[in-house]
Amino acid sequence: MIFGTLSLTFIGALAAQVNPLVLKYTIDEVEQIMKLPDPMTEGIHVLVIIASILLGKELVHIFINFGQKFYGEKIRINTSSVLAQTVIDKILDYRVSYFTDEHHHSGKLQTRIDRGIESLTRLVQNFFIDILPLFANAAIALVVMYLQNVYVGLVSTFVIPVFFWVSSLQAKKLSGVRRQLRNQREQKTSGLLNLINSIMVIKSFVREKFEGKKQYDLQMQLMESQLHTRRTNFLYDGLKTFIEQFGIVLVILLTVYLVLGQQMTIGAIMLHIMLFGNVSAPIRQLHRIYDDMNDAIIYAEGYFEILNADGEKEASGTKSTEIKGTFELKNVTFSYPNGAAALQNVSMKIEKGKTTALVGLSGAGKSTVINLLCKFYDPDSGEILLDGIPLSEYDNHSLRDDIGLVLQKNHIFQGSIEDNIRYGNMKASFSEIKQAAEKAYLHDQIMKLPEQYAHDATQLSGGQQQRIAIARLFLKNPPVIFLDEPTASLDAVATEQIKNSLDAIKEGRTVVIISHSLSQILDADTIYVLESGKMVEHGSHEKLFNENGAYRQIFDASARSLNLEKMVNAYK
Repeated sequence: MIFGTLSLTFIGALAAQVNPLVLKYTIDEVEQIMKLPDPMTEGIHVLVIIASILLGKELVHIFINFGQKFYGEKIRINTSSVLAQTVIDKILDYRVSYFTDEHHHSGKLQTRIDRGIESLTRLVQNFFIDILPLFANAAIALVVMYLQNVYVGLVSTFVIPVFFWVSSLQAKKLSGVRRQLRNQREQKTSGLLNLINSIMVIKSFVREKFEGKKQYDLQMQLMESQLHTRRTNFLYDGLKTFIEQFGIVLVILLTVYLVLGQQMTIGAIMLHIMLFGNVSAPIRQLHRIYDDMNDAIIYAEGYFEILNADGEKEASGTKSTEIKGTFELKNVTFSYPNGAAALQNVSMKIEKGKTTALVGLSGAGKSTVINLLCKFYDPDSGEILLDGIPLSEYDNHSLRDDIGLVLQKNHIFQGSIEDNIRYGNMKASFSEIKQAAEKAYLHDQIMKLPEQYAHDATQLSGGQQQRIAIARLFLKNPPVIFLDEPTASLDAVATEQIKNSLDAIKEGRTVVIISHSLSQILDADTIYVLESGKMVEHGSHEKLFNENGAYRQIFDASARSLNLEKMVNAYK
């Protein structure tokens, strides 16, 4: 495609010089014919020749123009597709920590990717459809000018570097502002997404004016940067227009002088003026070309920062085998990328086929343990073993394929309920999806919806979405299960139903559960109690209850919060 486009561009540039040459020929021939006795009769054949050449050239130009635009557009579309898919493939391999960094929030990443691809794609399009034909036309026009008269060619050549020098000054003047514009646009997009996602909180605290003022201030900063860019462009564009017109004046004066000195014909005046127009055509477009190029460079920086973040690529081992499910943490210490300490010298053993509960106040490090066991993060120090083998040696995909994970807040993809449940097993039949929904006590509610399993899953309540996550777990049917507050969004009846289903799937599997629900903790074979990132107690419920330590305090507080005494008295 590139070779074909270049060939057409070269042919098109040659064809663009036909009009000036024909005009010169016409003027010179007419001047000679006018000296003959019967100029009309003698001039007919000249008219036929001119008409044939010009019409033939236009027919050729139609095909050339179509080919240039078609191939240029095809290259643009292919480039856009490659750039988009490349960055998607890259970010899917990055560590979870990359996305939790404040500089990589979803709104900022989206702006960098979208604007980067848009700018780079536009640059490619401009190069093959606009820039390349213009400069090829200018180069050939300049060659023709030199062939006609060296002095006129030198004058035209002198103007071009001056114009490029002014354009480069313009680009340098705006380079810092363009980066500032990029950052402001990222903040604007990120702020808007955050505003939409936080609309319930904003309205509940009546903070509409406060949030509106924040967005207004960002918009004013963005507007000021945009106006500064426009002022600078208008100033330099005016200067470049003057330089172009100065070049035209020089060409006219020089050609008229040469005609008066009988060194060229009258037709050569129009020839050189039109050729200089072809030379200056890229100059007239240069400000737009420079704008597009610098936009592409600035936004490409953000795009390629994402693309080249190889240090953020998720580390993966090579061991791919069916796991048994015995985890062991040995003196594990871990801090999140933002510096927040999460675990300090934690040691624990999670035995195969048993249920292990993690208990502690919020921020104690319970969810962090699950994140480490899933290899979402790597410990800063210490070691994690799985079936006696370092966890780092396991292939990530193979490991996670054997782990079922239900979080307190699970993500629901845009799409139908059926597609969201099938995420647990992409090869599952509809019958298997239905069975999973029944186990999650969701099927009856689905059947009451207008579109049933084809209903948009994002329109469901929080509790229903939580059941979808649990249905995924049943469908995946893994040997290892991690449950982080699996019934947090469910009512009491649903919690009991789901507990019964989870109790059934727990049998013979390695289970790690985090829950503030006493009923789910009591059944655990081993309980580990965490405080401020440290493991302070472990053992069975009976053992820890009788020790009157941290676990007993949490248990008693939970019992008081549930008002168990009155609940028990109600049954008497």
